[in-house]
Amino acid sequence: MPTSSEPALRRDGDALTFAGPLLRETVPPLWPAALRALDGVRRFDLQAVPRIDSAGLALLVELAARAGGGSGGIGIAGAPAGLDELLAAYRLRADLDFNHT
Repeated sequence: MPTSSEPALRRDGDALTFAGPLLRETVPPLWPAALRALDGVRRFDLQAVPRIDSAGLALLVELAARAGGGSGGIGIAGAPAGLDELLAAYRLRADLDFNHT
């Protein structure tokens, strides 16, 4: 189990489950494991993520795009501190696709 400053992820069925903060300093080590686990992912579970910054959002958006999220979206469970503000700032919908309105 990660400490509060160490993020982690695991594959759970069709979900990638994240734990710990998704911040600029914690995101880089997650990339390789996330890319390896991505095939067939339809949901991101963020319930154990206390907060997220723009680097964390960039990770999620890129993973969603690579998982084919643009064609139906990626389901998101959980709402870490900062997520709603970042989605609004980058004009993203809750499924991490761009808001085309």
